[in-house]
Amino acid sequence: MQNIPEIENLIKLISKLPGLGPKSAKRIILKMINNRQELLKPLAQNLSIVFKNIVRCKICGTLKSNTIECSYNNCEIVEKKYNKICVVENISDQWAIESSSIFQGYFHILGGTLSNNNNSNREDLLINSLIERINKDDIEEVILATSATVEGQTTAFYIQDSLKKIDVKVSKLAQGLPVGGEIENLDDGTLISAFKNRKKIEA
Repeated sequence: MQNIPEIENLIKLISKLPGLGPKSAKRIILKMINNRQELLKPLAQNLSIVFKNIVRCKICGTLKSNTIECSYNNCEIVEKKYNKICVVENISDQWAIESSSIFQGYFHILGGTLSNNNNSNREDLLINSLIERINKDDIEEVILATSATVEGQTTAFYIQDSLKKIDVKVSKLAQGLPVGGEIENLDDGTLISAFKNRKKIEA
């Protein structure tokens, strides 16, 4: 890239994206530069808009525009009421479960686990918000769909312990979920099996 600082910096940034390395980053950048008006300019404009407007909902944890209320089937504005809520670590986990069409209900996105981020705590993971939603929306079942990693299971146990005083069924994904597996990397068949065979967690 002829040691052009602006391009070198862009290569470093794009290389940090999942599945992309320096070679892929260079190809992407060349494509954008060769199509400045069709690709580069609108991409830059849209990235700026996303940076300014897209935030994490403080109630359910999903992504939302800060210009409107959360309109997802998670918070205030919903077309249908549900009695189940599925707790996942990340939005990518939510998308994976949605694509399988196995679950109909609310989602609660933690935004991580208790152990994988030094800054993570009860407030960061919206656990207080989860308890409030369970009480407010008359939730009958909480499905813990955290990963089968040590961090995911630690977080699930903490949430289970936090819900002991609430009259709600707490279950977790069962067979089909491999040890150490992360939700977003599972195929639809595995997710469907894990949901169908979920087990109630006894206090």
